[in-house]
Amino acid sequence: MIVRSFNDLEDTERHVRSASGTWHSKRIILARERVGFSLHETVMFAGTATSMWYANHIEAVVCVEGEAELTDEETGEQHWITPGTMYLLDGHERHTVRPKTDFRCICVFNPPVVAREDHDENGVYPLLTEEG
Repeated sequence: MIVRSFNDLEDTERHVRSASGTWHSKRIILARERVGFSLHETVMFAGTATSMWYANHIEAVVCVEGEAELTDEETGEQHWITPGTMYLLDGHERHTVRPKTDFRCICVFNPPVVAREDHDENGVYPLLTEEG
């Protein structure tokens, strides 16, 4: 059994800040736990825009605080995401999130991340694996 708090992750290697400065993420479950997924608390900052494309991962996101516009960049379809709303990127959709307020969400990734992932120039997380 593992018990830990997002608060315990502050300023550890599990607390990742994006190079873009548009978000930070506390990754409470990682690939090293060997459970088949990773679990993150991510905060995207008000007034920013982050374009993403999880070419190597499936991501489920549940908003727990704040509001954001989600745009499917492949179809142009837009959705307003508020607390209690979930979106699932089950087709590796290119998408952009534009938070109106600071936007806090809980995210699940499959395959799991290892901790240090950040978006590349295409908005992609590289597919990294744990050694051993």
